[in-house]
Amino acid sequence: MTKTQIEQLLRENERHKCEDSHTSLKPCVKIVAVADLPSRFGDFQVVAFYNDEDEKEHAAFIRGDIIGKESVPVRMHSECLTGDAIGSLRCDCRDQLETALSLMDSMERGVLLYLRQEGRGIGLINKIKAYALQDAGLDTVEANEALGFRDDERDYGVAAHMLKSLKVRSVQLITNNPKKIEGLTKHGIEISGRIPLVTSSNRYNESYLRTNAEKMGHLIPYDS
Repeated sequence: MTKTQIEQLLRENERHKCEDSHTSLKPCVKIVAVADLPSRFGDFQVVAFYNDEDEKEHAAFIRGDIIGKESVPVRMHSECLTGDAIGSLRCDCRDQLETALSLMDSMERGVLLYLRQEGRGIGLINKIKAYALQDAGLDTVEANEALGFRDDERDYGVAAHMLKSLKVRSVQLITNNPKKIEGLTKHGIEISGRIPLVTSSNRYNESYLRTNAEKMGHLIPYDS
């Protein structure tokens, strides 16, 4: 985004009012800060968002000019402290994050939404509880259900509003998860295509990936 585009977005979002968002059953999402972010995956711009639904700070990492564009490659990445920061081998979250950022570095434009939805929306403490249940023999779906949750508690309303705030007209979603396509479509985002994001497995996450494919419908090649 150009300096002029950034200034315009910030001005528009300063005027964005949220008082009626709860009565309309929609989250209030607005841009509050934008800065350049050079990274080991290339040069990005980082956009910080406020929202009144979950009181968490979400971010978008932008490559190139995405304002008013169609078929923008978009990756929605849910926070995974154990994977993203610590390099856990129990999941493929860090691999997917790094692969998506590397992919965007080769593209003219793209957006990675970093969403604060730890543990598929159940939170860090419950995710660790689910790990313990998996150590006792349950798969990821069974562990969530044993804790009283659905297999996936995430909602993509905030993500959809982030994309609308950035004036993205339609997206090519970088995902293997059909629920993400359904979730964005439900909130009014036009999906023009899907870009697969497949990473390699290891002996610690083979069961996790198999469950994703067999029970959660993820579109990944996996030999059962």
